[in-house]
Amino acid sequence: MTTDKIRYQEMQIDDFEQVIQLGTDVHGEGYIDKTNLTEWFDKGVTTQSNANFVAYDGDKLVGFRITFAPNSWQIDHWCSPQLWQVPSNQVCYFKCNTVDQHYRGYGIGSKLLSLSINAITKQGATAGVSHLWMQSPGNSAVKYFTKCGGQLIKEHPDRWNELSQKGYLCPICHNDCHCSAAEMLIRFD
Repeated sequence: MTTDKIRYQEMQIDDFEQVIQLGTDVHGEGYIDKTNLTEWFDKGVTTQSNANFVAYDGDKLVGFRITFAPNSWQIDHWCSPQLWQVPSNQVCYFKCNTVDQHYRGYGIGSKLLSLSINAITKQGATAGVSHLWMQSPGNSAVKYFTKCGGQLIKEHPDRWNELSQKGYLCPICHNDCHCSAAEMLIRFD
């Protein structure tokens, strides 16, 4: 496959239906719906820029990246700001990076991340944190983020268990998720 025909653009509301479908296919039923996607999308859009991006092969959505602007997201017990070595008000949150299984390994996820970093720096971010799914096939999520400059901050067992108790169906654990998350940080300097 060649990726020179992949088209990247800022995510718009018109992309939501395909984003929800791809997100469900990759992450499992109940992870993403119109309500939370709208909330997530809004957290990445400021007057300076839109930090959410999509990738298309023709009319087919093959990837998306959702990123929250600094100060637009809640630092919770799954975050370790005391270990970041960056002021928390300058840290964005990389919520979700999703690539269709038939398009993985071609740099689409990295390109979406790069576009998001470019946009999010206009919003005042100097770093970004994320929780990477350690049970992804071959631990590919952590490997990809590490390759893009991510550093492991802390491992969080059972990261998505609470969400699974509310209806999220993990692709591995179903409605009782015990997957671990790698809290990782990328500095933009």
